[in-house]
Amino acid sequence: MTTTQLLIGEESTSAFVETDDFRLHYHDVGTGHPILLLHGAGPGATAWSNFGRNILELAESNRVLALDLPGWGRSSTPTADTRRNLVEAAIGLLDALQIEKAAFVGNSMGGMMSIAAAVRYPDRVSHLVAMGTPCPGPNYFQPAGLTEGLRILFEGYRETTPENLKRLVQVMCFDQSLATDELSALRAKAALSNPDHLAAYVTSLDDGLPTFMGDYMSLGAQIAQVRAPTLVVHGRDDRVVSFEHGLRLTSLVGDSRLVLLNRCGHWVQVEHADEFNRLVRQFVQNS
Repeated sequence: MTTTQLLIGEESTSAFVETDDFRLHYHDVGTGHPILLLHGAGPGATAWSNFGRNILELAESNRVLALDLPGWGRSSTPTADTRRNLVEAAIGLLDALQIEKAAFVGNSMGGMMSIAAAVRYPDRVSHLVAMGTPCPGPNYFQPAGLTEGLRILFEGYRETTPENLKRLVQVMCFDQSLATDELSALRAKAALSNPDHLAAYVTSLDDGLPTFMGDYMSLGAQIAQVRAPTLVVHGRDDRVVSFEHGLRLTSLVGDSRLVLLNRCGHWVQVEHADEFNRLVRQFVQNS
């Protein structure tokens, strides 16, 4: 860890901004071409819990913005009228900070929002990095229906207990040494501190898939319209979103490449943090 990294951390990089629909919490550190990090779903997820091991390293060469999406972390809870506006929240953050375009880097749900932004707001997305991200279309190898990981994630929202959060952390990782009781307890505490967030997500589950997921999957072949240089990163051992989705995404997007990592689950940025940071930094600098 560098001297600069020792002087900054979760609280010192924390900030808020108001948009038309939301009060957004985010982290802001570094200089250079902006990289916007969008976290995945799951009870207790935040920008820092997903990307804490990456933000400071990437900020050595770029300005890094890590957003708590509405309904997570310290951002406000979406209403029935605004729960479809997660992509607009990310664009609203760029507008508020007067940033014309940024590299969008998303894990799982965050990858879905990044892809949707590249389709709907192509002039705002300079680069696209999607890791562990679903892609609409038929699966040939993955069994039909919800994956093991998604079943556990949804159960964690309906019954947010340390035990269910431990199961969730375990299914996210190939390396089970990362699935500690401490991390499970922290995720459960963070989730239970925001009951409105939990209730809003469960409401969307009662309608079927979470609203943001249904809207994203309806993009279908529109994903082929993505023009931003695209890096797809996936864990070979992902039990939440099969790596088959990464193969399909790469086949749809013309200017794309795939990095597939063995001995890696759904959290590439955690299990292979150094390689992830190197990949993102070089991709943004050279593409």
